[in-house]
Formats: sequence, structure tokens, C-alpha cells
Amino acid sequence: MIRAAQPEKIKTVRCAIYTRKSTEDGLEQEFNSLDAQRDAGEAYIASQRHEGWECIPTMYDDGGYTGGNLDRPAMQRLMADIDAGKVDCVVVYKVDRLSRSLMDFSRVMEKFDARGVAFCSVTQQFNTASSMGRLILNVLLSFAQFEREMISERTRDKIAAARRRGKWSGGMPLLGYNVIESKLVVIPEEAERVRQIFGVYLEHGSLLETAKELNNRGWRTKLWTTKKGRQRGGKHFDKTNLHTLLTNTTYIGKIRYREEVHEGEHQAIVDSPLFMSVQTRLQRNGRGGHEKARNQHAALLRGVLRCKSCDRSMVHTSSTKRNRRYRYYVCGGAQKRGHATCPAPSIPADQIETFVIGEIKAIAADAELIGEIYEQSHAKVKEKLDDLTHERDSQIEFLRSYHGQAEHLAITSGPLELVADVQTRITTSERRLNELEEQIQSLESKAPKRVDIANSLAEFDELWSTMKPSARNELIENLIDRVDYDGVAGTVDIHFHPTGITMLGQQP
Repeated sequence: MIRAAQPEKIKTVRCAIYTRKSTEDGLEQEFNSLDAQRDAGEAYIASQRHEGWECIPTMYDDGGYTGGNLDRPAMQRLMADIDAGKVDCVVVYKVDRLSRSLMDFSRVMEKFDARGVAFCSVTQQFNTASSMGRLILNVLLSFAQFEREMISERTRDKIAAARRRGKWSGGMPLLGYNVIESKLVVIPEEAERVRQIFGVYLEHGSLLETAKELNNRGWRTKLWTTKKGRQRGGKHFDKTNLHTLLTNTTYIGKIRYREEVHEGEHQAIVDSPLFMSVQTRLQRNGRGGHEKARNQHAALLRGVLRCKSCDRSMVHTSSTKRNRRYRYYVCGGAQKRGHATCPAPSIPADQIETFVIGEIKAIAADAELIGEIYEQSHAKVKEKLDDLTHERDSQIEFLRSYHGQAEHLAITSGPLELVADVQTRITTSERRLNELEEQIQSLESKAPKRVDIANSLAEFDELWSTMKPSARNELIENLIDRVDYDGVAGTVDIHFHPTGITMLGQQP
């Protein structure tokens, strides 16, 4: 007797319908947009019943939530059910119902792939359960990425064109001006103060003395309030922000774009002869000359030594008396604002450098100190990894938000300065995210071991005696995180880099 072959049992595909509407308008109606999306999804699932598709009863509806990020309650429930293995396929009316952010969409699709979950768009007629559906999805994503890059390029071109026409296109507010409807408008009181600042510099001929005079008068840098209500600026003048103010061509009615300078549409508040006199004086004084003088003596603790009283870096400097040059380290705060602002005196460079090197050599013979350094290094590595990981997660969240804002501005043709600001934030966050990933990987691979620390310190004395001055500087930078000098109490504390000591064994 011949038996008929039993038909293969079709595997059930549990389908979840996800719906979303950006605003709450109309949701109070008996039959709203979410209902329409769900009906379309149910009809499509019914048409695939021969493939074993079944609609699960759980509803995933986000009403009044943007697609610029994934911070939506129904989306979170859907992702949790996917992790729990309750969903085999996600059905949406259109792709943008799931997400308007390419970065978020890519992450969601990666998770779907990892869990073996298919994705289907009803109106765009594709699903990732088939090879053709995956191909179409990749093409859509490629075009979406292309569109985003085109938006970035158009934004940069708009900014360049605006600058070349002399228009203000955003940036930090300037003392002397207010920004009204994307234009610089003179504030008479502040403008007069700016002109006086230029005059005070010509009178004193020194950035440090000028900054002291301005601070004594109670003058501060530009104070403004952000759109979120936070106050920025309003700081004391120092050599850095004063130099930035004195060299800003905006004050003579110009707009700078990279290396180009164009006539601005705003009113100048400083006469060109006064501005040029200040530039000539700055060049003659050679604001960058001191850096060269510091570097040519190969200051061993440059960038490492800190004033504990002020929590500021100590700067290497020198003076000549009777044809003999003397080197010192002085508090950076005292150098910028005057020695009266710091309670700690300067310290001879040879004295502090010799002491630090002697302490490093002594540690090599003390097992207890090596153990303490290991514990400190291990704790610092963990602390730094925790900080880096937390910052990485924050940058990812920032990027999600910025991409959502950029897409919204592109659709609504938002203000030029706001588009430029968002694009700058995206570029900065992406760059920082890459840096954080590299730092985390590097730190994890270089975590110190007790035996490595002991062996490396044992080699320090012999290694130091054979090294050239430039190599010694590089070694100290890699080895030591900071040296805290308390000029009031007369103490010195050395803090090693968490992974720096183990690098001694890698020196040629």
C-alpha cells in the first residue's frame, strides 16, 4: 500500500507590529494614525499566512514620540521582547516609523540580525527575511547616508558663502556685540570698553600687565546666556583670552573664514589704525617667543609639574644674571595674573628635577613602595576605564540626539546657524567617540602587572644614564602623570601614569 507524503509543517513566524506618530495631534480620535498603521500591518501579515506569519496580540504604539532617537516606551518594550525571544519579525508601515536616524536604524538592524528577527516595511514592500529584501534595505541605507553627507556638504557651502558675503554665521558671542536675527548689533557701552582695552594694551605694552589692569577695573569677558538658560563667559582676563580679543578682525568690520578675510555687513567698533598698531606691538613683543625660550633648555618637568596651591601647571622659565642663566619653574597662574595671586614661590629647575629623579631611583629598591604603586596604578586604570566607558556611552547618546536634530532641520529648512551648530556637534562627537574607543582598547592592553613594575624600575637607573636629554623628556612624560609641588608646605608628591612604568622595559 502506498502512503501519501505528509506535508511539511510550516514554522510559525510571530510578527509584532510597531507604530509611531511624531505628534499627539489626532490621537484622541476614535480611529487615528496609529490604528491605520496597525490595520495595514495586520492586512500584510494576513497576506503572508501561507508563510506561517501570525500577528501577536501585544501592541507597540508610540504616540507623540520623535523618530530621532530610540527613547520611546513602546520601542523599549519591543526590544525587550525581542531579547526575550518572543518576536520573529517586526512589521512597520514605513521604514521611518522605526527610526529617522541612520545610526539608530543601523544599530536596531544589527540587533535584529543577532536575534534572527526579520524586518518588514508594508508600503515599501520588502522584508529582510529574504535576500532581495536585505539588498533593498542596504540600498536604502546607502542613499540615506549619501543624503546625510550631501546635507553636511551643503551646510559647509552655505556657511562659506555666508562668510564670504560678510554675514555672521554663528560662534561665540563677542564683547561689544549682540546677535539679533543672525546679525551682529553693536552694544555702545561694551563697544566703548573694547576700544579702551585696545588703548590700555598700547599704554602698557604687555598682555600680563594689561590683563591685571582690566581685572583691577572689574572688567570681565563677554557674559551671555545660552538657549538652555546657562550663563557662559564673564571670566577674568588673562593673556590667552586677551590676545584672542586683540587679534579678532571682527572688531574692524571684517569676517574671517579660515585663512580668508572679507568685508562684514556689521559695524566696526575699532578703527583700523588702532587695530594695526596693536597687531604691530603684539608681533614686536613676540607672544610666542617665550615658548621657544622654555623649550630650548629641555625642561624635564614641563607639562608635569603642578602648583598644588593653585592647581595650575608650573611653567619653565629662565633669567640671566652676570652672564649666567638660571632656570626656574613658576606657577602658570602667577605668570598670567601676577606673582601676588599665588602663595607659592618659584623653585629652581635643577633642584626639583634632581629630587624627582632621585625619588624614582629609590623606589626601585623598596618592595613595599612598588606594591603601593601597583595598587594605585591598578585603581587608576579601573577608574579611568570607568570614566572613558561612561563618556563613550554619553557620546553615543549625544550623537543619536544630534542626528535626529539634523534630520528635523533638513526637513523643515531650519535656520542656517542652527544647522551649522548641529553639524559641528556631530563632527566633534564622532571624532571624540573614535578617540575614546582607541583609548579604551589601549588602556586595557597596557594594564600594568606587579612584576612589570618591579622589573621596569630596576632598569631605570642604568637606562637614565645612557639617554639623551630629549629622550629623557619623553620618558618622564610617559612615566609620570604629574608632580604636585606644595611651595607653602615644602612637599613634593609624585603620581605615576597607570601604564607608564611598564613602558620603561620597552625603551631601546
